[in-house]
This record gives sequence, structure tokens and C-alpha cells, in this order.
Amino acid sequence: MRIRLLATVRSLRRPPGPGPSVTGGFARFKPKKHNALDRVVAGNRLFAKKTAEQDPNFFKSLATGQSPEILWIGCADSRVPETTICGCKPGDIFVHRNIANCLHASDLNAASVIEYATVHLKVKKIVVCGHTKCGGANAALGDDDLGETLNTWLLPLRELRRKHKSVLDKLSNDDEKVIRLAELNIQQSLDVLRQNSAVIKAISDRGLTLHGMIYDIAEGELKVLDEGKKSNGLWRAST
Repeated sequence: MRIRLLATVRSLRRPPGPGPSVTGGFARFKPKKHNALDRVVAGNRLFAKKTAEQDPNFFKSLATGQSPEILWIGCADSRVPETTICGCKPGDIFVHRNIANCLHASDLNAASVIEYATVHLKVKKIVVCGHTKCGGANAALGDDDLGETLNTWLLPLRELRRKHKSVLDKLSNDDEKVIRLAELNIQQSLDVLRQNSAVIKAISDRGLTLHGMIYDIAEGELKVLDEGKKSNGLWRAST
């Protein structure tokens, strides 16, 4: 036991080796090649530096509060970061993202975001955005066991697939089916929003508007879903 204690004490007395050191409660990272976390930290420093050079008051202005005009309800997919693909800045968009941009009336998380955005931030527009190559929509095309949590989460999307089976079966490949299911999901999400009391009041009182969009990952472009452009009673993306 004495030998172990001595070894422990000696190890504590050793000078710190290479790796993160801590100053003021924050880790000071030493960049390592191919380290994802270090790339994020380095990228943030570069972003902060360039932004401050271009607009010295930008961060000070952000610190005073936020007044975004748009609530964005999107997919958690790493390829669809709303601020980046829309060419926006921090403070422009209030965001809620989840697997396959599903919107359930019973989802307390989403309901809280919607209420805060409409009642307190008073956003002018709500966008529900899906995308091509969506893993959640692709998974919902089948009935594979994905685990208890994901099975529960995707259940409404799978029900939507079954409801529109005849429409989806006419499509020639899975990519087309994924896009179609994503469009149907957006339409359903907008219907959920139209039944939300905070949204209903904001539409009536100050003209809040709702919009559906699809992001094409292969092209990098957004397409607006036009409710006036219908096929089999369902609306499609404008080209």
C-alpha cells in the first residue's frame, strides 16, 4: 500500500506532459493534426478574428440580445447547417433541429421553441426544411428495428409512409421516394404548426407566415414547396 501511495504522489508531482492544459477553468488546446475538436476550436478562433476585423461591434451587438425574423425547423443532419447554407450570420435565425425534421404536436421540446419564437421573439416567418438523402426519411421507408427511441421517433413518419403508400409505390427508386416522403413530412409539419395556439394567434395578430423548403444536398440549393403546385392532391417543390 505504501508503494502505491508513493507512486501516486510522485505522479502528481510530475510536470504536465503534452496535451490540454487548463487555465481559468478552460482547456487550452494544442493543435494536433487530424484532431476534429482542435479543428473546431481553431476554426472558431479564425471566425472570431475575421468577424471582429470586418465588424468590430458585431459580437457586442449580439451580446445585447437577439431579434431573428425566422424560426427554422430543420433536420439534425450535419450537411444541412441552416446558417451556412443560407449565407446568414449568428442572430439571423432561431433554430430547432431533430432527426428528419419531424414535428409532433406532443413534442415538448419543439413546442417550447415554437412558443418562445412566436410569442417572445415574434419571428415573422417559420420555415420547415427537409432535404434530399435524408437518413431518417430513408429509414422510415422500411420497418427495420432501429432501437426503442428511434423506432418511437420515426413512428409518425412511418405512418405517413403507409398513408401515402399508393403515391410512393409509383416512384421508380428509393431516392425519389425519400424526397417525396420528405415533402409529405414537411406538409404534415406545417399542418401541425397551423394547429398550434401560439402560431394561430401570431398569424391572426401580426401576419406570421409558414413556409416549406427542401434542400438539395447534391446541388447546394433550396427549393420552396409551393402549396399551389399540386400533384395527386399533394404539393411539390418549385423548380
